[in-house]
Amino acid sequence: MAATETAERRRMTASYSDTRQARGDETKNALKTTEFVAMVGVIAAILIATWVSDSLNDVRAWTLVAAVAIGYMISRGLAKSGSKYTGGEDALDRDN
Repeated sequence: MAATETAERRRMTASYSDTRQARGDETKNALKTTEFVAMVGVIAAILIATWVSDSLNDVRAWTLVAAVAIGYMISRGLAKSGSKYTGGEDALDRDN
């Protein structure tokens, strides 16, 4: 009984980072996210609308595509900024 109470007390006083177990990367690979699929869908919709519509010109369409791509890059940057990469492999390490 005393051991259970001590373990319970330790668990109650431990900080969040002490009790949280590491599970590897907190964020997914960019191609596996719904953000990427949504970006591709929105860009496809913009380009199709430009092709079909007479009121949406090329310059405005490519500006919208660039804005969507920039928004995606910012959202991925924010998602990655809060996570720690724990993988040992480096895709750009060509010495090995």
